[in-house]
Amino acid sequence: MIKRIAVFSILIPVMLILSGQPAEAASTFRDLAAESALLAEADTGEILFEYNMRLKHPADSFAKIMTVLLAVNAIESEEANEDELITMTETAWSNITSISTTQNIKPGEEMTLIDLMYCAYVGEANEACNLIAEHIAGDIDSFVAMMNRYAAELGCQSTNFMNPHGQYHENQYTTARDQYLIFHEAVSKPLFAEISGAFRYVAGSTNKSDARRLTGTNSLLNSNGKYYFRHCSAGKASVTYEGGHSFVGIAEADGLSLIAVILGSDEIMLEDESYDMRNLTEVRRLFEWGYSQFAWRTIISSTELVDKAPILHGAGADFVNLRAESEIRLLLDCDVPLDAFVRKVTIYSVEDDDPLVAPIEAGDVLGEISLTRGGIEYGPVLLIANTSIELHRFEYIRIQIMDMLASPAARTIIWCLVILIAAYIVLVVRYNNIRRRRLRRIALAKRKLAEERLNAKESDDDGRDYFDRQTSRHNHPHRRG
Repeated sequence: MIKRIAVFSILIPVMLILSGQPAEAASTFRDLAAESALLAEADTGEILFEYNMRLKHPADSFAKIMTVLLAVNAIESEEANEDELITMTETAWSNITSISTTQNIKPGEEMTLIDLMYCAYVGEANEACNLIAEHIAGDIDSFVAMMNRYAAELGCQSTNFMNPHGQYHENQYTTARDQYLIFHEAVSKPLFAEISGAFRYVAGSTNKSDARRLTGTNSLLNSNGKYYFRHCSAGKASVTYEGGHSFVGIAEADGLSLIAVILGSDEIMLEDESYDMRNLTEVRRLFEWGYSQFAWRTIISSTELVDKAPILHGAGADFVNLRAESEIRLLLDCDVPLDAFVRKVTIYSVEDDDPLVAPIEAGDVLGEISLTRGGIEYGPVLLIANTSIELHRFEYIRIQIMDMLASPAARTIIWCLVILIAAYIVLVVRYNNIRRRRLRRIALAKRKLAEERLNAKESDDDGRDYFDRQTSRHNHPHRRG
């Protein structure tokens, strides 16, 4: 009997999501110049490397990521419009210090929300962050409360915001782990990914300013710079006195999306008296290590014939080949041999001792397969029939007859039928014998009756002849007595 089951909810690979344990082979990454770091695969959340990822660190300009993310959410929910004009307020400048980064957006100046978002993210404008906060939440304090609520919803455990732009505050902090969660959510939004992926942007002219030409801090996006990394598609760099040099970004290559976080790096002077921004060099090195060390590898393909299932009454076949309904691809260290995985195949008909009987249709679910390595199970994935197997009708009929004859009840019925048939034949023969004897007696009686009638007729004829002779003699005129 063919079993059909609901499709499994398959998580492949089984993810070490935020476990705090470095992934296998991470020990090969050496001499990290940072206070904390994390490298994770974006699609699965598997952590490939971490170093002090729960260590608290000043949030710095990473606060701008949350500010722009909340603005994107407001646009997606139609609570805000990216093209609407927003007027700069005096209160948006109220907590901006002389050392703050700004784009000098003057009170009374009108700018579209989308240009404000680029000014905040690419242009590092603290006043733009405050104005976005007022526009979305009504006031800055309410917006900061939204930032903290949203961070908690994303699973952040050691993040606290005190303002929308990241200007240093002793109670404003984050961790590499939490910053990964926030950025991972942010780059899943197309508009945010577009803003975060811009190294340069031109904000349109306003009622008080010509167009602003903005240049970002993520030099991994600068194709003309020494830090350029062609696989990086979005990110944010931060440099402050209190927090040092930090970076968060995403790179995509060969079907592998990696998110890297570097917190608390520094800069060093080189021999040519130029400076090396080590948040950028370290994150690029971390990306390069990830792509050299890990890859998506197909352990079981959907075309591989995994096993065979025995079948009964198949036309020209005693078994049907099984293949995986979907492939199993795992993010693995490139040095892991594929035969390191133990396969467990379950064929339902064999396990249940319930023989599989033709016909079989291609695609019928007949079993499942799972993989195990290092105590971790991957799968299961359904196994389906690779081809259709037709029913062998004559063989099926022969087997059914043999099975029927092997049954005690069937033998009893057959013997009863044989006895009934024999009795019927005896009765028919006896009836025919009796009928023949009766017919013979009737024939003899008919023959005897006919003979008697014939004899009687002859006697009558003789009597009539004698009478006629006597009469003739008396009546003849020429005869005398």
